[in-house]
Amino acid sequence: MINSLINSYLHTRMRVDDLEKTVSFYKNILGFEETRRSESPRGSKMVFLKIPNSEVLLEITYYPDSGPVQVQPDLMHLAFEVNDLEEFRNHIKGNGIEFSEGPTTSKSTGTTFAFIDAPEGYEIEIIQKK
Repeated sequence: MINSLINSYLHTRMRVDDLEKTVSFYKNILGFEETRRSESPRGSKMVFLKIPNSEVLLEITYYPDSGPVQVQPDLMHLAFEVNDLEEFRNHIKGNGIEFSEGPTTSKSTGTTFAFIDAPEGYEIEIIQKK
């Protein structure tokens, strides 16, 4: 059976132009915990961040030899659940960030969601389940 070959989901890698600004965003706005930093043999700098209430990591990578990062609209997004979307909104407002879209409530599920933009333009969906 194919699905028994995979043990677990470990991390997602995102390349950025400003490593420190992006790491600061994920730590200070979303509460991620930095677990380690390293440099690859080819010279890319990597920071691994632990996602709250999860064992999954987000790998933020800086590798200028690949050229500037150009995130196109609707390329991808990360999604996180919160208990209270309004409380989250107040938290980000206190840090000078606004929702880039929403909040919107799904008529079919009653779930409310909104988006914020991380540095580099990656979208993050914030979800409050009904």
